[in-house]
Amino acid sequence: MKFSIERGALLKAVAQAQSVVERRNTIPILANVLIEAEGEAVQFRATDLDIEVVDRAPAQVERAGATTVSAVTLNEIVRKLPDGALVTLSEDGASGRLQIMAGRSNFSLATLPREDFPVMASSEYTTNFACPAPVLRRLFDKSKFAISTEETRYYLNGVYMHIAEGDGGRVLRCVATDGHRLARIDAELPASAEDMPGVIVPRKTVGELRKLLDDDEMEIAVSVSETKIRFATPDITLTSKVIDGTFPDYSRVIPSGNTRKLEVDASEFAKAVDRVATVSSERSRAVKLSLDEDRLVLSVNAPDSGNAEEELAVAYADEKLDIGFNAKYLLEIASQVDRENAVFLFNSSGDPTLMREGSDTSAVYVVMPMRV
Repeated sequence: MKFSIERGALLKAVAQAQSVVERRNTIPILANVLIEAEGEAVQFRATDLDIEVVDRAPAQVERAGATTVSAVTLNEIVRKLPDGALVTLSEDGASGRLQIMAGRSNFSLATLPREDFPVMASSEYTTNFACPAPVLRRLFDKSKFAISTEETRYYLNGVYMHIAEGDGGRVLRCVATDGHRLARIDAELPASAEDMPGVIVPRKTVGELRKLLDDDEMEIAVSVSETKIRFATPDITLTSKVIDGTFPDYSRVIPSGNTRKLEVDASEFAKAVDRVATVSSERSRAVKLSLDEDRLVLSVNAPDSGNAEEELAVAYADEKLDIGFNAKYLLEIASQVDRENAVFLFNSSGDPTLMREGSDTSAVYVVMPMRV
């Protein structure tokens, strides 16, 4: 195998592949990236047995072939090469070494046979549809903060992507929750997606997928089956197993009878919460919201370190209310707001609170209060 490739194209492909590779591996081949050169392109394939990513890059292929080499080492080498360098990778098969040449730099890396590399079993996808990158980016970016990290409730360790009934008909919906807060984001239903089975996309997959979604013009081809989900662009294909479990009925925890309405500038609110939370003890980080007519007082009282208070002018016309929240949860939810105003709907100090952006109901957040 021998091919030449521009450093920028090589770095982009190798960086995406190596990020899938787990740092601690008991199976040596899983630390490697499979390089396949054929025709006028090179494929880089990496897997952790749950996610597989395949990157394609144009190259001048002199000898077709394939080998596997340490993904992290290759990425580090390419990253440190000068911009615009032409990189030549060659392997003769007999030596078990991959030669990397660029300008006056020369590297030789140990390889493992490509026959040992596990290729993810192909699966029959029941639903195939195209979705613009900005739509998927919004769905996952706005919901991923609420993904649970508790391994015991493994079915919450991802984003539940499914078809649901929205306010104006059927929608493509992403939901994530960890029991303390919940995010529910809707998007217009793409053509051919109406029969999509609901799947739980794992946390790591959501992180990897984000790298495919930076180009606003890109259409992402999405394929879904009961056990796998695949996202593809012309250059990258990301295939992942989905979490085998049943996502709980989240509609039961979204309050519908909350009538006390607070409207506040989202960025001012987030900054104020961040300021007063500075003095709170790390463990609980509770912030108290005291609401009165058109004013909101944020306060933190941490006996061991001090206290803080800040007043904000807000739109609020209901009776007085004192309610406490975890500062981190409030900050994460407030930072999701793209428009100016966040609307909070309260019931009482012990009930879940609903938050949305202005009058937009396509993004709804729920946060549980704390005792303060």
